[in-house]
Amino acid sequence: MITSTSILITGASGGIGRAAAIECANKGARIGVHYHSNRERAEAVLAALPGDGHRLFQCDIADADAIENLIEAADTAFDGLDVLVNNAGIAEWSKFEDMDYAAWQESWQRVIETNLTGPGNLCFCAGKKMITRAGGRIVNVSSRGAFRGEPLMPWYGASKAGMNAMGQSLAQALGPLGVYVYTVAPGFVETEMAAEVLASPEGDNIRNQSSMGRVAQPEEVAKTICFLALDAPQFMTGCIVDVNGASYLRS
Repeated sequence: MITSTSILITGASGGIGRAAAIECANKGARIGVHYHSNRERAEAVLAALPGDGHRLFQCDIADADAIENLIEAADTAFDGLDVLVNNAGIAEWSKFEDMDYAAWQESWQRVIETNLTGPGNLCFCAGKKMITRAGGRIVNVSSRGAFRGEPLMPWYGASKAGMNAMGQSLAQALGPLGVYVYTVAPGFVETEMAAEVLASPEGDNIRNQSSMGRVAQPEEVAKTICFLALDAPQFMTGCIVDVNGASYLRS
């Protein structure tokens, strides 16, 4: 009988999600590899995971009904979902002065639905399952943009600030019920999503924001996610852990 911790990681077909899936599987966890559209990449991640009992799940997290079905499927497949990692997200860039009102509304709706409303729905559906099964953990992947500001993508900054507030609110609501909520806030990470901007003339400027002169590797964020998912003290619930190479400091 398989008794290891079960973890559903959204957006696990690449970048931070893929690295987190491998890191947690190396610690003995069973991984639910979620993807939206690229099944081939998701299957490659699944095949790369050590250990047994891993599963593949497809879902558009902007679809509320699909989210309910996803959590039900994961909870059934694992005979209880122990951890949800809200990693999936999108980013869109545009200069304010170059946008018209229609483009503003479209970006705002698309990013907020994917980065905040979807994760909120996932937290609700997973949290409901967890409180009936003696507790669990939720790890939300936010961004330094929630604090620093994102002039080229204010919808992204707003979505991540909302995720931080949601995580802290849920930590208070769910703590008495045995569900603990943690947030990790990376800076720029060398992933497919950031590749274009990091390759642009702005890339060196972004790298030099850190005292290390680089951006994070996905594995560095993944180690933090894995710690929060498996080993962090319960009393850390409500925390927001910065992983940004000192490119943005707050106190």
